[in-house]
Parts: sequence; structure tokens; C-alpha cells
Amino acid sequence: MEKTPKALRLQIGIFGRTNVGKSSFLNMVAGQDVAITSSVPGTTTDVVEKTMELLPIGPVVFLDTGGVDDSSVLAEQRIKRTRKVFERADVVVLIVEPGQWTEFEDAICDEATEKKAPLIMIVNKIDLDAPSPMFLEKVRSRTGHIVLCSCVDAKKRDEQVHALKRDLLEVCPNDFLKPPSLIGDLVPAGGLVVLIVPIDLEAPKARLILPQVQTIREVLDNDAAVLVVKEREYASVLTRLKSSPDIVVCDSQVVLKMVADTPPGVKCTTFSILFSRLKGDLNEMVRGVTAIDTLKAGDKVLIAESCSHHAVEDDIGRVKIPRWLRQYVGVELDIRSSAGRDYPDDLETYKLIIHCGSCMLTRREMLFRIEKAKAKGVPITNYGVAISFVQGVLERTLAPFPAALKTYHENRVEAKRILS
Repeated sequence: MEKTPKALRLQIGIFGRTNVGKSSFLNMVAGQDVAITSSVPGTTTDVVEKTMELLPIGPVVFLDTGGVDDSSVLAEQRIKRTRKVFERADVVVLIVEPGQWTEFEDAICDEATEKKAPLIMIVNKIDLDAPSPMFLEKVRSRTGHIVLCSCVDAKKRDEQVHALKRDLLEVCPNDFLKPPSLIGDLVPAGGLVVLIVPIDLEAPKARLILPQVQTIREVLDNDAAVLVVKEREYASVLTRLKSSPDIVVCDSQVVLKMVADTPPGVKCTTFSILFSRLKGDLNEMVRGVTAIDTLKAGDKVLIAESCSHHAVEDDIGRVKIPRWLRQYVGVELDIRSSAGRDYPDDLETYKLIIHCGSCMLTRREMLFRIEKAKAKGVPITNYGVAISFVQGVLERTLAPFPAALKTYHENRVEAKRILS
């Protein structure tokens, strides 16, 4: 569990005014000095991430932010980074001091409510000043999850951490405790899954990429078998099987060959489409892909990647998708790209967003990106969905997902109506 990727961990944002003890609280929970503490306001200058196992919750990431009332020279930049943590936080932890409630505390509570993020309040420094009944009533008016805390009292550490764990178990989002299935619900026990894994310039040396590894693990967890092949060997391997596989999954860049080589009665899809369902909203991505038919010369399209990497010669996001998209629409498009957690603020200037499989984002982050696009009125789709669409095989790769296939048919008809 110590090697669990950050994107698969519960993300816990720690907020509060400067010098209320956010870093001290993180150090107490971690049982070690992972964040610098000082009485000087603004000591935490950027978001400090601490991954750990918080049993029985499981793998988590604590996000220690700078003070929301920071008045230092770099305050504006720090506060902006602090507020971006709301896009990641599955749970918001607000640190307050007894008797101290200002507009900053109200702002954090309001932001958590707007983002629909569960809120836990930590009343810190109770060794210096006991909170009054009136103050506690004020806190309870914002959340029913309150932990009284003294970060410097080592004897009470276990008691305080257990109280935090109890509240986390109560507010932990269902999509973390019971995440959507990646592929397990598509394969019967004792079934067979064939994975087509290209080994190209983007394949990491001596290992597989995260989506492929996660898919293999879930198939095995569901008591089914996995057969992994490269695209060139796939057709030959099929002829050696006594019975057809239950489903075939491929990397999106070889989807055309996979569909051509797969018998009509065998279900097939792509890793990216599987992750679109796991991390976000497959129906919304399918709805958005039909906007490709409405693109006109000069329209701006955003290629959004969730990881930062050096683009290779024939990069899927920077080279292949733009090429396939231009070939499909037949006109020149203004195609931009973003990487990592740099999601543009000017989304309204784009006619379409094509997002990666988001294996490096949490489900909450991806859903936030989808909602942000919808709020701006911009269609959003996914690498795998878009590639299957422009190569004319989307109906085939959506066959394992009847609801998404229905959404595609309905929106394709609507897109054609608008064009006519």
C-alpha cells in the first residue's frame, strides 16, 4: 500500500489561517516532522504533500496549504495555489483556534459547501485556551464533525488521531470507499480478457504503464484470466484459443487494428475508455465527442493531459490526436495543450476539450474538470472516445457499455440535426 499512486489515495486538504497550526497538525498525524513549523506567519509557502497509510482508511495524501489570510509579498500566488487544492480535496480539514472565527473561516466553509466536499473542523491549541460553548456552537453550525486538539500534547496524540479517523470514515466519499469498477463487472469469474499492449517509444522500459497494470490486477481480483499480447501477435493468438475471449482491451492508438482483428461477437474497448468510466463520467465524454462534427476552421481545441512528460516523436496527445482530428474534420484547427494540473481558466474560448484517461488524477479532480467545462458550456471528451470516434469504430468500443452507447446514438442524431 505504500506504493499506491497518489491518484488512487484519499486526498485530504488542510486549510486555515496563518499560524493556526496546520503543519503541526500534519506532523502530529504523521507522527514525524514532514512539514516545517514556526511561529512566523507564512512559513508554509506552497502545498506540502504527505502520503501515508491511515488505517483503517487506507492510503491517503494530506495536502498542507499556505494560510488563507497570508499577507506576505507572495501572498496572492500562495492563496491561488491554496484554493486550487479544493479541486483535488476529497475531504476538507479546517484548522481553527478557540475563540477565533473570521471571514477566512467562513470562506473556507463556503468553498467546501460549493465543491460538495465533506468538512471536518479541528479546534487546535486547546492547551492554551479552552473553547467556549458559544464558539463550539458556531463551529457546529458549519459541520457536525469536530475534533478538539492540542498538537503539542504527545500523550493525547493517539486519542486525537483516532477521533480524526472516525470522522474520516463517516465522511469519506462513496466513490473512494466503493470505487466504480474498472473491468471486473465486464468479465465473469473464470473468464478470459485479452489485453493488447503496444511496446513503442512511450512504453516505459522494463514495465507496463499504470492503466495496464491496474486492469490486470482487477481481472485477477475477479477470478478471471489475462492474456497480454502486442498488436502484431494478436490475430495469431486468437486462432490458438479454443474459445473466444470475454472482452478485448487495447491501447487507443491501435484501436483500428484491434477492431479489424476481433470477431464481431466479441466485445472490445480501450484502456482509455475504461478509465473514462472509472475516473470520470463516460456518458458525458460520449456526449461531448459528437461536438467534433461541429468543428469549423480556426476553432480552438484543448488537449488536456493529467501528467507532465517529455513529448516523444509521435506523442499520442501532442501529435497523433491533432493529426487524426484534422484529417477527420478536413479543416485547420487551433489545437492547444495543457499538462499536469495546469487546467486553463479560459475554457470558454475552446470549442472542445479532449482529455486523457486521467490515470494520474483522482476521480474528484476529473469530475471537477468535467463540471468546470460544463459550466463554461464547452463539450468535453476523452482520448479513447475521441480516437475511436474519428476512426469510425466508437460504436464497437462502446458495445460493453449499453447506456453510453445509447447516449452516443442520441447525441449523434442531435449533432446532425444542428448541422442540417
